Amino acid sequence: MDRLIYTAMSGAKQILEQQSTTAHNLANVSTTGFRAQMDTFRAVPVVSNGLPTRTFVVDSTIGTDFRAGPIQQTGRTLDLAVQGPGWLAVERADGTEGYTRSGSLKINENGVLQTEGGLNVLADGGPITIPPNVKISFAKDGTISSVDSGNIPGATIEIARLKLVNPDVGNLERSSDGIFVTKDRLPADVDANVGVISGAIEGSNVNVVDAMVNMISLARQFELNMKMLKDADSNAAKADQFLALS
Repeated sequence: MDRLIYTAMSGAKQILEQQSTTAHNLANVSTTGFRAQMDTFRAVPVVSNGLPTRTFVVDSTIGTDFRAGPIQQTGRTLDLAVQGPGWLAVERADGTEGYTRSGSLKINENGVLQTEGGLNVLADGGPITIPPNVKISFAKDGTISSVDSGNIPGATIEIARLKLVNPDVGNLERSSDGIFVTKDRLPADVDANVGVISGAIEGSNVNVVDAMVNMISLARQFELNMKMLKDADSNAAKADQFLALS
């Protein structure tokens, strides 16, 4: 009887964890460049001195949906969308290198090019500083050029080039801050084949309809597991009655 209780109890707990993941995906349906998280269930035997006849249900994170999101034209100079596979390299809060598809950029009060979340955007040699009183433009290969914004236009000057990378997605994992990092923690190499689209951003790849259907399905599974627990309790009570009669 307790075999059923192990499965139903752990299954209900992990379903709640998957509901949290689905809710997290839905909450980021409007987040620029967001990649949906995917989970699955797996069975883990309970190891003890006896035979492993009892099994826990465990929620296993199997990875990330790396499919591209929709490209949305904004016309804003500091908006970038990575075209095809690839990532923008950024400097995380701890100083390590991370990767994002969120190309909604800004220039802070010190002239440093940053993401909307305040992370420094990296070039081959480090953070990028934009000179004051200039207009900038982005080329497809990530080259940042400036033109003097005074009354008399000056010559175009190359400031820096974005570090655009395309590491194997099998070597990428999502960190706690939502930025992707390499599993081996080594910086990815620059990939000349990665390009950007200026004046556009990439939307989230979360499918709202699929996520809502998944939430309903998980709710039904939770109800089923709770019913199994009630059935196990009822069966145990009836078994006690038979034992008392005998």
